Amino acid sequence: MAEFTPQTRTLISSAALSRGRGKVVYWTVLSVVLVVFTLVFIGPLYWMATSGFKDVHEVVHNPPTLFPHHAHPANYKTAWTQLQLAKLLWNTVYYAFGALFFQLVFDVAAAYALSKLRPVLGNIVLGAMLITLMIPAAVLVVPQYMTVLDLPLLHVNLINHPWAIWLPTVANGFNIFLLKRFFDSIPEDLMAAAAIDGAGPLRTLWSVVLPMSRPILGVVSIFAVVNVWKDFLWPMLVEPDPTKQPINIGIQSLSQGVPENVLIAALAISAVPTLLIFLLFQRNIMSGLTAGSLKG
Repeated sequence: MAEFTPQTRTLISSAALSRGRGKVVYWTVLSVVLVVFTLVFIGPLYWMATSGFKDVHEVVHNPPTLFPHHAHPANYKTAWTQLQLAKLLWNTVYYAFGALFFQLVFDVAAAYALSKLRPVLGNIVLGAMLITLMIPAAVLVVPQYMTVLDLPLLHVNLINHPWAIWLPTVANGFNIFLLKRFFDSIPEDLMAAAAIDGAGPLRTLWSVVLPMSRPILGVVSIFAVVNVWKDFLWPMLVEPDPTKQPINIGIQSLSQGVPENVLIAALAISAVPTLLIFLLFQRNIMSGLTAGSLKG
């Protein structure tokens, strides 16, 4: 009989896997699930990347072809120059990393205050932030748009200004919750030792908390950049000037009269940065999401 260990504990017992029928069922189900999920996730990316190499007639051909009959790499060069992708990519990087900077400053401060400084009514404030996560983003579009049209107190119109994109991303309840959970896992003994050494709250945050929070800061950074990069509706509303639009909106604005294969090649280029971010930092994403979830 197979010895029970935590490593061998699965939904299917070792005894069932040792039988011939059990092995066949297990590998059949596993193979089907892997193939289906691979096609679901990789299929659209493969279609987009290969369609950029096809000519116009092959792109609109029905049924679609699996491989390009004649590859046209020049479509990607045409998309880069005709749609001004360099300018659009720079605009997107500017908006994404600006949003990242302000999110790190304000969300870290809010999470640190709720986790370590524990102000009066802090739990109520945290609960109010979490309630906002239950509200669909589409419901908030109109109030946010009215806000950037006439910023309260200052009465400034933020249309066509980077603050129109940065301001709504600053107060992110999900990021504050993630940061607070991680800060909660930092031992209070370290905080007490820093206080005994004479460190104030800001010095403790800078010298103790932030160096230990690199995994979760990496996750929040990736979420901040990707959320701005993939957003479409909000930049389209607040950045009507084509010279200031991010890449998703810029491609749509400049797509009039552009052949379908060139347009698809531009979309493939626009997806490359976010794919690279995930491939380079996928280990940081997983470690940051699971960090602080266990104690003991």
